[in-house]
Amino acid sequence: MAWVLKMDEVIESGLVHDFDASLSGIGQELGAGAYSMSDVLALPIFKQEDSSLPLDDETKHPPFQYVMCAATSPAVKLHDETLTYLNQGQSYEIRMLDNRKMGDVPEITGKLVKSIIRVVFHDRRLQYTEHQQLEGWKWNRPGDRLLDLDIPMSVGIIDTRTNPSQLNAVEFLWDPAKRTSAFIQVHCISTEFTPRKHGGEKGVPFRIQVDTFKQNENGEYTDHLHSASCQIKVFKPKGADRKQKTDREKMEKRAAHEKEKYQPSYDTTVLTEMRLEPIIEDAVEHEQKKSSKRTLPADYGDSLAKRGSQLQPSATIQETQQWLLKNRFSSYTRLFSNFLGADLLKLTKEDLVQICGAADGIRLYNSLKSRSVRPRLTLYVCREQPAPQGQQQAAGGGDSGSAAPFVYHAIYLEEMVASEVARKLALVFNIPFHQINQVYRQGPTGIHILVSDQMVQNFQDESCFLFSTVKGTLHVYVCLEMLES
Repeated sequence: MAWVLKMDEVIESGLVHDFDASLSGIGQELGAGAYSMSDVLALPIFKQEDSSLPLDDETKHPPFQYVMCAATSPAVKLHDETLTYLNQGQSYEIRMLDNRKMGDVPEITGKLVKSIIRVVFHDRRLQYTEHQQLEGWKWNRPGDRLLDLDIPMSVGIIDTRTNPSQLNAVEFLWDPAKRTSAFIQVHCISTEFTPRKHGGEKGVPFRIQVDTFKQNENGEYTDHLHSASCQIKVFKPKGADRKQKTDREKMEKRAAHEKEKYQPSYDTTVLTEMRLEPIIEDAVEHEQKKSSKRTLPADYGDSLAKRGSQLQPSATIQETQQWLLKNRFSSYTRLFSNFLGADLLKLTKEDLVQICGAADGIRLYNSLKSRSVRPRLTLYVCREQPAPQGQQQAAGGGDSGSAAPFVYHAIYLEEMVASEVARKLALVFNIPFHQINQVYRQGPTGIHILVSDQMVQNFQDESCFLFSTVKGTLHVYVCLEMLES
């Protein structure tokens, strides 16, 4: 035992001696006087360690943040996405916050941005059939919308728009430098999209998604800036309050070690940043279509066939990958990473079902073999030009003496609504869509008749119109004059 203690003393004295020697070495390098800590930190070993630390400027943060004033559920596990319960038809505030640092996105400073708020499906399976689901809801609830803006309660939003063909989306302009709050109302409930079997089924979750755009060089709000979303469930009035209370009582009954596995309930819901996916195609797809540039306006008539829905046999590997992403087959891009367009088109329906499963295999087969959909209505439009003095414009739009012939543009309507007419006219004649206030049709004795959805539905196919505009202080008024056939 004495020998062991002796050895401990020898080792300890050796360590002390080594430590003193190391300090004396530092003193010799830095000088005889007391050493400075800044000099020690200047040694190469410390410089190397310091350079490996990430800089604050390198950490990315979103330019905007959206906060919905509704409490999150306490019955959500720690690493799962938050879930928020909403009451049908109740107004909920979404605060639009400018989260930029100094110098971030300087091109929108002092300018407006556009945000589109949508309620979409959270379930991937329902996302693929969203159009059919919404059409069924529209049939059962004629005249109603899935999402509305409570304009009287909202603050800082201007030029609000709701498209009759997009019942689940609202859009508006706002200034990031000013306080902005949009109050939304969700009118669909989660159980409306659940197959009814015996009652008491769990409702499907939705998502509130906000997409923000800035102006492009043409003044159109098509350049994507930021997207964020959160998961919600919608109940009948007062149902969300009861569900929140039930979840809270269940959590209170759990043991302490069980509670640690769940998130606390927060008073507000912060929408989490996401990338803008092409899985949901409504309002944002329309904005993306407007941003496509064409050298010849007449080419717009062929856009239905050229929109990228058909995979060509000559497609390269990269083009095949892009086609898969655009048509919502992103989960199979790695599987088909070495496939050319011809390789993919050679696969039979049975092959695709075996590779991708029944649902996705049939959908992929239908996408590969699909043909372009014929438009529901075709219109021919010509910009009205001032006639030379002493001459009158030919009513049929033909030649007038030696003057150049009038050139018509084909407008193909996929939806028989007035807003679709305005969008197509804006694209063909290079007018910012948000500036078009109304579209009129010139009637008898020169009166101006507002173009409504019912009027568009009664247009004859392949009708010819003269197109003219009247510029106001803030908006553009479009007038269409029908030509006799």
